[in-house]
Amino acid sequence: MVYKRYVQIGRVVYISFGPHAGKLVAIVDVIDQNRALVDGPCTGVRRQAMPFKCMQLTDFKIQIPHSVRNKFVKAAWEKEKINEKWEASRWAKKIDARAKRAKMSDFDRHKVMKAKKMRNRIIKLELSKLKKAAGKKA
Repeated sequence: MVYKRYVQIGRVVYISFGPHAGKLVAIVDVIDQNRALVDGPCTGVRRQAMPFKCMQLTDFKIQIPHSVRNKFVKAAWEKEKINEKWEASRWAKKIDARAKRAKMSDFDRHKVMKAKKMRNRIIKLELSKLKKAAGKKA
């Protein structure tokens, strides 16, 4: 197995649980094998030590030296346009879709079910037409 995402200075990580769940931060320094110093200048997360267990590594990385000040992290974050890249990623879109699905009311779920039934009925009719046409030719 080849790893493509490494724990390194400047790696942008997604916080999966805890008080800042759902936010992006950058690794500023590695404290030990269990924790890293992280900073989220554009996501509202103050600089703090955080365990690796609650972080998920992303594909994004910013170019910063270790233990750099907050304003330099913010400048590198904005230069790399991390927020725009994150919003365009499939990962963020899946999280948004999951949140929308969780907020649906019973009536919304009913409307989705009816729409799926109609779509499947139309597909079935078109497929049967194509099969008939293919049967006449053969």
